Amino acid sequence: MEPIIFIVLVLIGYALGSAKLINQGNEALVERLGRYHRKLKPGLNFIVPLVDQVVMEDTTREQFLDIKPQNVITQDNIYVEVDAIVYWRIRDIEKSFYAIEDLQGALTQVTTTTLREIIAQNTLEQTNVSRAEMDTALLDQLNNITVDWGIDILRLDLQSITLPESVRKSREEEQAAVIKKRALITEAEGEKEAAIKKAEGTMASVQIISQALRSNPDTRDILRYLVAQDYVDASQKLGESNNAKIIFVDPANSTEMFHELINESLTQEGNGKKHENGNT
Repeated sequence: MEPIIFIVLVLIGYALGSAKLINQGNEALVERLGRYHRKLKPGLNFIVPLVDQVVMEDTTREQFLDIKPQNVITQDNIYVEVDAIVYWRIRDIEKSFYAIEDLQGALTQVTTTTLREIIAQNTLEQTNVSRAEMDTALLDQLNNITVDWGIDILRLDLQSITLPESVRKSREEEQAAVIKKRALITEAEGEKEAAIKKAEGTMASVQIISQALRSNPDTRDILRYLVAQDYVDASQKLGESNNAKIIFVDPANSTEMFHELINESLTQEGNGKKHENGNT
């Protein structure tokens, strides 16, 4: 009876020792007598105890690797601090175990080196503007290297590009200058449009006056009087300030203009006195 119990216990121990449960999303590697034997899929698997050994179990799901901020120099010799994240997954667990000693360490180093190389080929402006193109270039170059490691680089995101304080201030001043330039251009365009509208209005007024002069010659006397009156008003306003001024008057036109204005004023004063005497 005891031998039977012993055999049963041995069989139970063998079954427990040979059964390996692999979780969903994971895979495992089995070595037989020190050499690669086979790969275990998710679920219940059996191996030969004392002969087979599970040397690795890892996930085949997507993983991420946070790259520490790196000081990188651009093509135009500006130092920037770049922070990136790499998303990757194991495609071939056998290669990821046997082809590289430290997978994550190697992935960090190759990503850092490739990141510096790509940014060194671009200026600071290109780095900020063409970030999507840079991500694609980094992804292609990294996948060409890691294909022998049995992993796929799914995407690489440049989280931030931090500029030095001096460069940041210069860019802010440049942006402020651009905004000021746009404001000046807008103001100049507004003044230009106003001047055009004013010129169009003046032209329309001149056309109306010309048409009136052609239709009624008597209106020329009225026009000369209005011009002389505007001239006197302008001279009076100019003389109200305390600053010394020199006024140049065209002698060919000023005498006739002032005579007409004086005669018109005297005529108005005479009519006013006659009106007053008539009332008295």
